[in-house]
This record gives sequence, structure tokens and C-alpha cells, in this order.
Amino acid sequence: QVQLVESGGGLVQAGGSLRLSCAASGRTFSTYTMGWFRQAPGKEREFVGAIGWSGGSTSYADSVKGRFTISRDNAKKTVYLQMNNLKPEDTAVYYCAAAIRHWTLVVALGEYDYWGQGTQVTVSS
Repeated sequence: QVQLVESGGGLVQAGGSLRLSCAASGRTFSTYTMGWFRQAPGKEREFVGAIGWSGGSTSYADSVKGRFTISRDNAKKTVYLQMNNLKPEDTAVYYCAAAIRHWTLVVALGEYDYWGQGTQVTVSS
């Protein structure tokens, strides 16, 4: 069992930055892949990025590549999403997720087993 709690969302102007955090509890954090997803109103939940168990490998959606960075601190059981140069189209509820069956990167939503409650990010133009 894994519990995930996101924080750090808010309202920011276009071009600004935010850092989201996701604190995990339960199953050994350092053994599985973590991912970030987002869901805008009226749209399906989509992959943003993922990070492998050691933090040595990452994957990003094309829409955020070069602007967003995922990192993790296994000692603190926390994964981060640093978002720079935010755009209005980044507005969404952001979710962190744990893929406990995988220690390598996975991007498919269905491969993730546990989800946080989400945190709202709103980017104004």
C-alpha cells in the first residue's frame, strides 16, 4: 500500500515557475518508478513525466520537455516536479502516481497503481 500527497500548486502568471512535491508513505519508496500526470477540464488525464527508482532516468511528454524537471529524494520519500516557463495550456490538476510493479520507466496511465489526490495549477495569461 502506498499513500501519496501532492502539494505546491497555485496560481502563477505565464512565464513563471512552480515546484510541486509529492510525499509518499508505505511501501519502500526507492524501489519503484514515480510519475506525474495532469488533467485539464474536459480532457483526459495525460502523462507529464516519470522518474526511475534511482532518479537516474527520466522521461517527459514532448509538451513539457525542456521546461519541466522531475527529481526525487529517496531519503525523504518525495518526488518533485519543477515547472518553469509555464504557459496557460499547462493549467490542470496535477497528480503524482506510483508504479510499484516497475523499477524502470513507464508512461502508460494503466501501469500506475497508486495516485495522489491532485493539486491545481492555474497559469494566467
